[in-house]
Amino acid sequence: MAEPDAVADDLPRGALLMVASALLFAAMGETVKMASAHLSNAMVVFFRNAIGLLALSPWLVRLGAKGLRTTAWREHLVRGLAGLASMYCYFYAIARLGLSEAILLNYSLPLFMPLIARAWLGEAVPARLWRALGLGFLGIVLILRPGAGVFRPAALAALAAAVLAALAQVGVRRLTRTEPIIRIVFYFALISTVVSALPVLTVWTTPERHVWPVLLALGVLATLAQLLLTRAYARAPAAQVGPFIYSSVVFAGLMDWWLWGRLPDAAFIAGAVLVCAAGILALRSMGASPVPPPAG
Repeated sequence: MAEPDAVADDLPRGALLMVASALLFAAMGETVKMASAHLSNAMVVFFRNAIGLLALSPWLVRLGAKGLRTTAWREHLVRGLAGLASMYCYFYAIARLGLSEAILLNYSLPLFMPLIARAWLGEAVPARLWRALGLGFLGIVLILRPGAGVFRPAALAALAAAVLAALAQVGVRRLTRTEPIIRIVFYFALISTVVSALPVLTVWTTPERHVWPVLLALGVLATLAQLLLTRAYARAPAAQVGPFIYSSVVFAGLMDWWLWGRLPDAAFIAGAVLVCAAGILALRSMGASPVPPPAG
């Protein structure tokens, strides 16, 4: 039985790794937006997973067949399917929303984790968490702006991505007790690639030459971001280093402004402050999961 990855206590280096991961996740979001202008959502999701699986090859060779052996197939399957469904919703939202808005709604997943853990695992929600969750959901309402054309489907898809990601995170908590991070990442990549290949068979179109570098960057950025994130969790306690992932929202906002000339409005800024604050409080209260976000 494999031992879970040990956690050190080097917050400065862990925070730096987490911020670097957040930057790569934001850059990955931009490649999703670019690829989605030429390909269907199903194809973008498939190439992200397939190229990501190839990018893991050097680590898999070092791990070997023995290191990939597992008895936790059921947990890996739950994590993989929930994470893949989250990815479909997330990439759909990125293609249709501002990048910072899609990322922020996806990163609301810590608000749903206590509720899912209560319903699924029977874990009590700490009393101090309810106020934070209330603030976070108020922030989500400000971002969704139900009075402005009711609810936008793309925004609801981003929120669905967060719920599915939270489901995957809660389900994978048992995996982290016996499985090393690289094995968890591998089986997610494998399951996602195999399952996402099925719908591609019905919508396949050969990408144009100029799209291939974007797809390659998408898979590599996503994999490197995940690996940096897991390194960050290995360097410092999850509850301390986890909140730094919200710097991705800042990077995404800068990219929205630089590449698309899009600036956030007052409602989004107010909602972003509430969601980030509530998410950080939830992470600190629960202890952030040492597993990369499934939609990443």
